[in-house]
Amino acid sequence: MKQMLMARGAATVVKTCLGVKKGERILIVTEPEKMNIAKAVAQAVYGEYAEPTLIIMLPRDRDGQEPPESVAEAMKKSDGFISIVGRSITHTHAVKDACQAGSRGIMLTQFSEDMMIHGGLEADFPQSARDCKAVAKKLGGAKKIRLTTAAGTDLTYSAVGRRYNAMYCMVEPGEFAPVPTVEANVSPLEGTANGTIVVDASIPYINIGLLEQPVICHVENGRITSIDGGAQARLLAEDLKSKNDANVYNIAEMGVGLNPQCRFMGFMLEDEGVFGSVHIGIGTSLTLGGNVKAACHYDLIMHRGTIEVDNEIIMKDGILQI
Repeated sequence: MKQMLMARGAATVVKTCLGVKKGERILIVTEPEKMNIAKAVAQAVYGEYAEPTLIIMLPRDRDGQEPPESVAEAMKKSDGFISIVGRSITHTHAVKDACQAGSRGIMLTQFSEDMMIHGGLEADFPQSARDCKAVAKKLGGAKKIRLTTAAGTDLTYSAVGRRYNAMYCMVEPGEFAPVPTVEANVSPLEGTANGTIVVDASIPYINIGLLEQPVICHVENGRITSIDGGAQARLLAEDLKSKNDANVYNIAEMGVGLNPQCRFMGFMLEDEGVFGSVHIGIGTSLTLGGNVKAACHYDLIMHRGTIEVDNEIIMKDGILQI
């Protein structure tokens, strides 16, 4: 029954999000546990008179790990690719190189069969694109951005010279987008972020998920210097330390969730899309306009952000002001 119910979501991914056209070569990268979703997507690709190719790879050991070289090469040669995996390959050279080669990508990371049926995938993506573009344009190139939350976050940074990214689940050649999150984001200029991040919603990685108590990250000169909190904070700190890579502490991104159909559930692409939420990405920034490649990229998600851009408040307590 679920295979039938997933058909509508698969059609949205293929037609609305990737915009598949007749005769295109579409690569679907997946893992054994995601095969039912991959089959539904492949059927939708075939229904658009395009050619689906399915590649099954072993699950990555960690988020941000590169896919096998053969998969990366196939991504570059495709007209479009869809990643249906448990651990993210979004922030990798493989995705960056494929987009630079003219392909376009949709990332369905941590997707479940239920997410193909209900939730963020039911959004009106063309409508959401309007808000997303408006917020993103404010962030790109800003001299000073300040993020605060009622929970205690107070972080400032510069985005001078940085492009904005409007990710509204629809892509053109040379672009990729996570689905179903609708988000506007920017990569802070390295070394400029300072302040405190109080994560009170979700860290949808390494089996943390929805937070039982806040995780507090202290930031100096663009990097996290210490992490405080309970058991979940210790889990994050220990995982980052185990990477033996100083770049995992880099403040890589600030993203603003703008999908009214998303809800917090402990899965990355639903959680970070919740309307009015804000997340700070740490680690790799290479795919977002920054210069850092790290052993991972994790998003630290907060409820109801207030964002001030060059003395203009564009969001207050999770409500858009523009």
